[in-house]
Amino acid sequence: MTPSIRTIAIVVLFVCASATTTPAAAAAAPAAPAAGATQPILDQAALEKRFERTMSGAVLIGRFSDAARPDAQPKEDRYTIQRVSKIADDDGGGDGGDRWLFICRMQLGRNDISVPLSIPVKWAGDTPVISVTDMTIPGMGTYTARVMIYDDQYAGTWRGGEHGGHLWGRIERASTTQPTTRDLTR
Repeated sequence: MTPSIRTIAIVVLFVCASATTTPAAAAAAPAAPAAGATQPILDQAALEKRFERTMSGAVLIGRFSDAARPDAQPKEDRYTIQRVSKIADDDGGGDGGDRWLFICRMQLGRNDISVPLSIPVKWAGDTPVISVTDMTIPGMGTYTARVMIYDDQYAGTWRGGEHGGHLWGRIERASTTQPTTRDLTR
């Protein structure tokens, strides 16, 4: 046999041999941990603290698409978040304590202002997902979005009015040289 035919024969034998495991045996065998899965498992309080640190003083820099304009190139997007904190679990909102207060910087006309937003955050295991449905943002409109945050990246879907699409990007620390903002929470 030539070397290439021998390599193919070995691969075929390996595939056939590994296929002889019955589905029942495969289901009964415990799943092996994924390679590199050495991160410690964090409790919910630790996950929430990490989310608060990640999002406070963050700038989300990325792009978004618009399904209403499928041929258009994705546009640049930027969100500045000054502070994020969990709203008390016993707020009586019936939401199981999944509400977070986001203090976001927004440009409204010539004004750079801080806007407080109460936003639900759901958890998919160790991953927070910003989950808003038909939420009105003052001066901007009504939006629905699901945005997953993981390490220093974000990705998700959005819809507002007649438009919607995907958004994705990276999370950076806000610059200490940001312009002064007017805080509407006072």
